[in-house]
Amino acid sequence: MVSPLQQKIRIAGPVVITANRLFDGAVVFRTASGSWTGRLENAAILLSSEEALKALKEAQNDGLEAVGPYVAPVDATEASAQPANIREFIRTSGPTFDLPSDAGAACVSGVAKPTKAAA
Repeated sequence: MVSPLQQKIRIAGPVVITANRLFDGAVVFRTASGSWTGRLENAAILLSSEEALKALKEAQNDGLEAVGPYVAPVDATEASAQPANIREFIRTSGPTFDLPSDAGAACVSGVAKPTKAAA
């Protein structure tokens, strides 16, 4: 059996490299300069398997800042990239419903929190 890190990357459209920031777990994306950003629109859009594999290997060597990097599909037809699947939409936007802790905070403050639209 081949390790997931040794498998060939097959892409069928634009992708980005995404991971979680080590110190707080926030979703981050790899930029063209090799740094990490919390904004998908600043991520490097990769169009070939070769580009994606090279960027992924570089990201995997950056274990002090971000962990668990992988290739994620994006929809780059808009002015800025958007998540191309439900997993990435949830990772970038947060839960699709209010969490119990969110409801409790709204009750304490006396202000109703706006609900997020379900995807």
